[in-house]
Amino acid sequence: MSSLDNGQAPDTGQTSDPGQTSDTGQTYDNGQTSHNSGDRDIKGSTRIAFGFARRELRAGLHGFRIFLACLILGVAAISGVGSVSQSMVEGLRNDGRALLGGDMSLNLIHRPAEEDQRAWLSERATISKVVEMRAMARGIGADSKRVLVELRAVDDLYPLYGEVRLGTGNPDEDAASDAAPGSLEAALAFADGSWGAAIDPRALRRLELKIGDRVNLGEGSFVIRATLLKEPDHTTRAFTVGPSFMISADALPATGLIQPGSMTRYDYRLALPETQTALAFRADLEETFPEAGWRIRDSSSAAPRVSQFIDRLTLFLTLVGLTALLVGGVGVGNATRSYLEGKTATIATLKCLGAPGELIFKVYLIQILLLAALGTVIGLVIGAFAPMVVANLIGDALGWRAVVGLYPLPLITAAVFGLLTALTFSLWSLGRARDVAPASLFRSAIAPAKGHLSAGMSLSILVSGGILAALAVLTAVDQKIAGFFVAAALIAFLVFYVTARAVMALARKAPRSKLPSLRLAIANLYRPGAPTPSVVLSLGLGLTVLVTIAQIEGNLTQQVEQNLPEEAPGFYFIDIQPDQVEAFDEVVESIPGITELRRVPMLRGRITGVNGLAPSEIEVPSDIKWIFRGDRGLTWSRTPPPNSELTRGDWWPEDYEGKPLVSLDQQISDGLGLELGDSLTINILGRDVDVEIANLRAIDWSQLQLNFVMVFSPGLLSQAPQTQIATVRAAPEIEDRIERAVTDRFVNVSSIRVKEALNAVTELLEQVSTAVRATASIALVAGVLVLAGAVAAGHHRRVYDAVILKVLGATRATIGRAFLLEYGLLGALTAAIAAVLGTTAAFLVITEIMRLDFVFQPWAVVSTALIATAITLLFGFAGTWRALGQKAAPLLRNE
Repeated sequence: MSSLDNGQAPDTGQTSDPGQTSDTGQTYDNGQTSHNSGDRDIKGSTRIAFGFARRELRAGLHGFRIFLACLILGVAAISGVGSVSQSMVEGLRNDGRALLGGDMSLNLIHRPAEEDQRAWLSERATISKVVEMRAMARGIGADSKRVLVELRAVDDLYPLYGEVRLGTGNPDEDAASDAAPGSLEAALAFADGSWGAAIDPRALRRLELKIGDRVNLGEGSFVIRATLLKEPDHTTRAFTVGPSFMISADALPATGLIQPGSMTRYDYRLALPETQTALAFRADLEETFPEAGWRIRDSSSAAPRVSQFIDRLTLFLTLVGLTALLVGGVGVGNATRSYLEGKTATIATLKCLGAPGELIFKVYLIQILLLAALGTVIGLVIGAFAPMVVANLIGDALGWRAVVGLYPLPLITAAVFGLLTALTFSLWSLGRARDVAPASLFRSAIAPAKGHLSAGMSLSILVSGGILAALAVLTAVDQKIAGFFVAAALIAFLVFYVTARAVMALARKAPRSKLPSLRLAIANLYRPGAPTPSVVLSLGLGLTVLVTIAQIEGNLTQQVEQNLPEEAPGFYFIDIQPDQVEAFDEVVESIPGITELRRVPMLRGRITGVNGLAPSEIEVPSDIKWIFRGDRGLTWSRTPPPNSELTRGDWWPEDYEGKPLVSLDQQISDGLGLELGDSLTINILGRDVDVEIANLRAIDWSQLQLNFVMVFSPGLLSQAPQTQIATVRAAPEIEDRIERAVTDRFVNVSSIRVKEALNAVTELLEQVSTAVRATASIALVAGVLVLAGAVAAGHHRRVYDAVILKVLGATRATIGRAFLLEYGLLGALTAAIAAVLGTTAAFLVITEIMRLDFVFQPWAVVSTALIATAITLLFGFAGTWRALGQKAAPLLRNE
């Protein structure tokens, strides 16, 4: 038991008796006079406060276990996320050359580099050339399987950095050994009259083939000699829709797939001399070939999209961790209040003996900070080991290995978050302990002490909370999103707290029920010391996050699984050559059951200027930065395309032959602040072309029809090398027949099944949503901890209530039902508030950010209600069972 309990003075060598001298050389006359300093006030004596705090802490951590658990959870989440993020980014930097395939990469679409460009590069660096495109792999035989693959034709130098790991086609053998079954060069070489190929195991399974079988690709035939288990540059490749199919660059001409305008990517990987820096080489390259039109990347930013994804993921996980910490802050506040309530007699006695409020404040503030430091340190230790755990779990599954190490910045940030949270949520109770009069404290058992915080203490809470909010925003990757989070968290806190108080007020005024259990349960909602606000706050935030995620996931899944399949075409056919158009139409239309065939010309281009300014010189909103990343699909049309609405300007005449004009997506125009008559510079086949914005369109992307951000007028693009892309809508039962007929007749044409793409998207959504829900549950775990703390804090009062009710004749069943009804009502109340807030947040995300129609998902609300009610009932039952098990006689004799 603490030495301050029951109003006794601690054994510090000090005494409150008049004229007694302490070991500090000070003498107290009822706490007001000192032998050495006359009327000096002891409130400034931090040394005395430390002495009291040290004696108090000797009693152990009783009452602070939930306090510590909440801090440990939040700090561990924030420090762990930050450390893992930095370890992954560091791994990206370290493996940048292998991920990129060289020190520098030059990428071109549709066309290879010119002879003089290749000669210039060869004189200054080692070059490896990789050609990539989509193609249809087909087994031998009329009824064989067809699979869309990502064809990669590599030279003898590939890979310049890293290694390709090959497999035997037997998963058990491949998993048991890292040894490759021969070299890549041997697997792809021309031997025994055939070229070889190494393919992704997924393609092998879908083609229903095995190692040694033959497979057709375009006009060529290949022997499958190995499977591709690892490609060092897989992570940094462009968006892929099929498994990899690797052949030798020397075998590519035999396929007949390289056609004018075909969707072909030429990637030149450079290994620079050790004396040459990438920055200097790039400057020299751009000066020598200013209009080459290639996309240049170096190993310092080998995977910019991956880095952006990591940043976004880190932001989300950090905000989840911060949510858990804020929810835990409620637990910190509850634990502090409960602890100080247990010290009511001690504090009142000390104040009666002359101890000033400032000394009381310091004593318990020191205890809180020491315990907060303990919880923070434990959380930091856990977070510091997170990179090691993650690195061992994922290995090189991402294409690179996270760098295990100690990362100070996320640890320092998490430590500040933890200490500030503990301080902010403890100040209210500490301030009341300092400012409330002793008489009020003595009466608190039957009438809770009332009083207002001083202006200085209120300001301290606001400053501490403001610093916490500012830190959350300033340390975030996206400060705008973090700012919205802070605002939303404050609103949610306010809504939950106000609603809880309103429910308590309504319960107080509710008519008396004839059922004793229900009457007692309702009374418990507003009784002195009722846990209603803390339970609603603690569970509410976590449940709100889960409702938001569930509603968003449900809406996206419905779009992909229900709405899109009804409206989307069955196939996309790409790389149709101009001289194949009529024959293609004939083949497709000859099959009964075709309901729609639509074709448009297509080629690729990149925006290199806006009104004469480079993209790097203008401010681009984050939601449309994608428009400047790499090449975009372009088309031209004499008539307005369907599934889009002309919002400004007029369409050009069908026989237009004037200067190049473009029809632009309204969303892009609004984001860049463009008007009709403004100009864009588009690099097409290595040539910069200035086009004038003639009109704007609102595009409906939801039906997966052929739509383009930029549609050009006839003339310039109609004369450029191009292919056609077509969509076909047909009955599901004839889709196989359509694909076989088209790919047998036109070996260069690739088919993309929309259903398979949607299934892949659905699977990805399920994986992402599962991971997001699991992560967001951290906030719910924090809420459960706070709930457990609230139940534990009220245990003594429940025991007291149960004993009195027993003495008055209440049965165990009646008391048990009352307590369970109380927690059931709390759970239902919390679920209702979380459902409203979560659904509102999801509605805003779906309609304002994703621009989709919102459909209410009732199962998300029902599941939330069940979770909330189950959790509160579980903990309520645990606390109730213990309270009902107490004997009345010992407690009454003690009283």
